[in-house]
Amino acid sequence: MDIKVMDLPPRKVAYLRYTGPFGPAIGSFWRDVFNPWRAAHGLMARTTYGVAQDDPSTTPPERCRYDACVEVDEGYAAEAPAATAVLPGGRYAVAAYRGDASGIGAAWGAFYSQALPASGYETIPGPCFERYPADYSEDTATGVFQCELCIPIK
Repeated sequence: MDIKVMDLPPRKVAYLRYTGPFGPAIGSFWRDVFNPWRAAHGLMARTTYGVAQDDPSTTPPERCRYDACVEVDEGYAAEAPAATAVLPGGRYAVAAYRGDASGIGAAWGAFYSQALPASGYETIPGPCFERYPADYSEDTATGVFQCELCIPIK
C-alpha cells in the first residue's frame, strides 16, 4: 500500500448518518438514502466523504455510526434529517483504494495496522475518512469503485 502525505483544507459538509453494522449496509445507505437526498438538494457532482465515527473493533455493531457527507458552500443550511459539520484541515496520510465495498474494511485494517506504522507517520486525534472525487463512479456490473483513505497525522 502506497501512502502519500497531503495537506487538506477544512471542508464544510452536509451529512446523513447511518447507524448500524459497517459493511454492505453502508453501500445500500449511499445508494438508497444519501444519493437520492443529494440529488433532491442539487448536491451531485461534488466531493463526498464517508466518515466512520466509531471503531468497529471496540463499538458494538448496532451502535456504530457512519456519516455520508457532501461538500457544501459556507452558507449552506441543512434541514433535518441532514446536519452540517466541518471536516478539519491538516496533514493526512492518504492511500488509494480500488475495489468493492466488501474489501474496504480490510483495506482500512491494513492501512492502520501495517502501512501506516511502516511509514513512520504518527496518527493524531481526528476523523478518518474516505474521500470520493466529484466525478466518482462505481462499476454497476462489478461494484468496483475508487476512493482515498485519509488518516490525520503529525
